[in-house]
Amino acid sequence: MSNRRRERRQGPALVRGRLVPESTHDERLLDRRGPAEWLHMDPWRVLRIQAEFVEGFGALAELPPAVTVFGSARTPRDSAEYEMGVRLGRVLSEAGYAVITGGGPGCMEAANKGAREAGGISVGLGIELPFEQAMNEYVDLGVEFRYFFVRKTMFVKYACGFVALPGGFGTLDELFEALTLVQTSKVTSFPVVLLGTAYWGGLLDWIKGTLAVEGKISPQDVDLIDLTDDVDEAVRIIVEADRRRSRRPTEEERAVRENVGGAE
Repeated sequence: MSNRRRERRQGPALVRGRLVPESTHDERLLDRRGPAEWLHMDPWRVLRIQAEFVEGFGALAELPPAVTVFGSARTPRDSAEYEMGVRLGRVLSEAGYAVITGGGPGCMEAANKGAREAGGISVGLGIELPFEQAMNEYVDLGVEFRYFFVRKTMFVKYACGFVALPGGFGTLDELFEALTLVQTSKVTSFPVVLLGTAYWGGLLDWIKGTLAVEGKISPQDVDLIDLTDDVDEAVRIIVEADRRRSRRPTEEERAVRENVGGAE
């Protein structure tokens, strides 16, 4: 029987045994129960949140173009999905992209492994959870976060594309957040690719046959998603979108040109 003590990463800190708290920072932030004086601590939490943003921006600012890969932490290493993740990380690295994952096991580990084996940059953005989940061994650059929303910002800010391998609630959360940001033009449009037609096909059918048909989304919103079983095709979609985007001047560049033209 294992006698290993409980442990948890809390941002840059590691706590073990009886020092592991019964709740996470996210849970305490969102919990309104308890005496009023507890609520007065919230303004101080802003400083910790701010520090996480600063740490994340500082660690990731000099990354080359990167692709964020989502997927289940429960995927077995001997599965076809794991092998697909390894190949995806490898091909992305060969195309010149850093690979960003949640840093955990399963599909995340697979993509990090493929990136590492191909000589690319393998990044893991970990999160404090109520159960133990260590950074996988294939991560070259790992950053641990207390708050989900800070971590999600890093997933989006430093990626020029998303690929979703088969996953559960966490993967769906990240997938739909990415789609919502693109749909609402909160981010520069980037590709969102689902890998695994047998796994994702039913979801895409529901999006097309229910959401779009009932007018809950616009018909063109369906085109925000690409579905394939081919890793090479997934990477090609990202590369081509990246090239198109790099040829378009940004709003800031256009504003500068207009101002210069007006001054002349």
